[in-house]
Amino acid sequence: MNIRALVLLITVVLPGLAATSLSAYYLFPEWKALEASFKSYEKLAKSPAATIEQLSIAQAAENRHRINCFAEGVGVLLGGVILAIGIHGICAQSSTKQQ
Repeated sequence: MNIRALVLLITVVLPGLAATSLSAYYLFPEWKALEASFKSYEKLAKSPAATIEQLSIAQAAENRHRINCFAEGVGVLLGGVILAIGIHGICAQSSTKQQ
């Protein structure tokens, strides 16, 4: 492995892998919290004794988890793109060297 491939590996591939892994690590618990929050809001919405304040609080909690899931999902995708760019750079660099 030459120095250019090593530099790409250290500066692009590993940070991309770390970003994807870290975002995915935080995405799964947030997804579970979103499901629980949605079920709670749905149950409260079907309850005839629910007040507007309770519904508003439950909806805000659901939206908070929904936004967090979106942000973590974007982190997974962005890390994957960075990872793919690094791998593509290593492959392109090694294929031009072989020609």
